[in-house]
Amino acid sequence: MTKKDNIEQFLAPKKFAIAGVSGNTKKFGYAIFKELRQKGYDICPINPKRKEIDGVKCYKSVSDIPADYDKLFIVTHKSKTDTILQEAAKKGIRQVWVQQTSNTKETKQIAEKNNVDLIEKECIFMFADPVGSIHKFHRAIWKLLGLLPK
Repeated sequence: MTKKDNIEQFLAPKKFAIAGVSGNTKKFGYAIFKELRQKGYDICPINPKRKEIDGVKCYKSVSDIPADYDKLFIVTHKSKTDTILQEAAKKGIRQVWVQQTSNTKETKQIAEKNNVDLIEKECIFMFADPVGSIHKFHRAIWKLLGLLPK
């Protein structure tokens, strides 16, 4: 399966959990949560310090999320990424997207060892429809330069 196919399959049902959702409206973990919900995505937020964000129940860990969330997006500091990835694999989650800059040198190896389809080094805003004007422009540039996943 190509990286493009993985991205499309990950986003198609518009339903996944996000580890690293922030209650701080100035942080990227909040921006992703808010924007994806506005685009119609069913998001299950994971934040060990919050009971809810914007009226949506938060879960303390990947282990705690409902079973019908079988995909995980990770937008944490890279120091937490691999532990969360391993927890997801243990729970049986086989599709994980790690937001660019959240991955480590070991992330890909951990995913392969645990039979997890991994998307990494990509910004979800470039692919989650509808794509906003800034990311649409960015995507057009990447396409022109041959940098979009194939």
